[in-house]
Parts: sequence; C-alpha cells; structure tokens
Amino acid sequence: MRSRYSAFAYGDAKYLFRTWHPRTRPPDVTVDPGITWTGLEVVDTVAGGPDDDRGEVEFNALFESGGRADSLHERSRFERRAGRWFYLDAVPEDL
Repeated sequence: MRSRYSAFAYGDAKYLFRTWHPRTRPPDVTVDPGITWTGLEVVDTVAGGPDDDRGEVEFNALFESGGRADSLHERSRFERRAGRWFYLDAVPEDL
C-alpha cells in the first residue's frame, strides 16, 4: 500500500496499473499532475500478513491541490496473487 502511495507521489502510473488487480483496474491509469502528495497516515490494518491472501488498509493520504491542503480517507482492499499484493478496491464509506 505504501508503494502505491509513493507511485502516486512520483507520478508513476505504470506502477499503479501493474499493482491494480486485473479484475477491477480501469483500462488506463493516470496521475493528476496538479496534485502534490504530502503525507500518508495509516489508520488501521486488517489481515494482510505473511500467511494471508487478503488484507485491508485504512489510511489518510494528505495532498495539496490548487494551493489548498486536503486529504483522502479510504479503506482499501488488497489481494495477494502469485506472492504479490494487488489493490482490489475501496470499501464504500457506509459499510
């Protein structure tokens, strides 16, 4: 999950595409050059250990856009395939 945050921060859309689960990823992944990512706070994790095939990470990603500071709060689901973790999707806020 942290590596995906870094990919957003560095604008590495190819890495984001490669680490997005094939079942849920869009045909193209783009990174907004007008956003500067400024920090990551991991709030909670569920599973996702060495013996797990699924995991969740709740986080706040801090960013600036148009001179204004803001944050993105999400609980992301990940799935391990062939030993590698892939971003699956975001848990809807109301669940």
